[in-house]
Amino acid sequence: MSGNPETRLQRGFACEQIAADYFLSFGVKILTRNFRCRWGEIDLVGLDAGILIVAEVRQRANNDYGGALGSIDWRKQRKIIRTTQSYLQRHSQWRNLPLRFDVLALTGTSVTDYRIVWIKAAFGAR
Repeated sequence: MSGNPETRLQRGFACEQIAADYFLSFGVKILTRNFRCRWGEIDLVGLDAGILIVAEVRQRANNDYGGALGSIDWRKQRKIIRTTQSYLQRHSQWRNLPLRFDVLALTGTSVTDYRIVWIKAAFGAR
């Protein structure tokens, strides 16, 4: 991705806010945003009808090369799963809930002109 790193960070934050608002509009309670550990980062952790949701937020201008969804390969999935294990070690109150890995893909050229695709159980659930 080219461009100013600060602009990328601002766009990333804006997209994560859009995704969090989108979750909230469907009744998902946001528990954590931007959890970081040595394995990586989780964008959003939410609770939906007793299911713990770990969500990756991806943004791409277009669908070239698989778009936002295509950018979550097995390596990224493994990082998210390991990071989730660390999250659950630190937040033991959520350990016994069913867990689902979702992806919120935003496609568009700006944060005011986008399309959201919510893929539930996108990979490796328990």
